[in-house]
Amino acid sequence: MIKPGDALPDATLFESTEFGEACPLAPQKLSAAELARGKKIVIFGVPGAFTPTCSAKHVPGYVQQLDALKSKGVDEVWCVAANDGFVMASWGKDLQALGKLRFFGDGDAELAKKLGLDVQIPGMGTRCRRFSLLVDQGVVKQVNVEEPGKFAVSSAETMLGQLG
Repeated sequence: MIKPGDALPDATLFESTEFGEACPLAPQKLSAAELARGKKIVIFGVPGAFTPTCSAKHVPGYVQQLDALKSKGVDEVWCVAANDGFVMASWGKDLQALGKLRFFGDGDAELAKKLGLDVQIPGMGTRCRRFSLLVDQGVVKQVNVEEPGKFAVSSAETMLGQLG
C-alpha cells in the first residue's frame, strides 16, 4: 500500500468537463503523474459514482471545504473512482461540483491497484477503497484509508486538520 514519502504512481485517468446535448463529450486520457507535477493536490477515492456515502457526504464535504483547503496551499482536489470518465463527469455535474473538484475515471482501477487500494466489492467488481491522499510535487505526504464500510478518516475535515 502507498505510504508517505512514496511517489504518486503514474496511471491513466479519464476526465470529461464538457457536455454535448445529452451527455459528456469524450473523456481525455491523462497521466496522473504529469497532472500532479508542480502542484499540491488532495486526492480522494470512492468506491463508485452515484453511491450513497460518496454522493451525500464525501464529495459535498470537499466542495464545502474547498476554499479552506486552497487557503492551506492546495492547488486542486481530485475525486477518483473506478468508473468511466462519462459517468464521473455526469456525477460531478449532478452534484454541482464539476469545475470545483476534478472528477477522474479510473476505469479499470489502474490507479487504485498501483496505490494498493483496490478492493473486490460483490456486484461492483474491482473498485478503490475509500481514501484520501495529500500529494505535494508528486510525493505522497499523507495517507488516510477507511476501514470497509466506514467514513471516518478520508473526509475534507480530516485533511484540513492534517494540513495544520
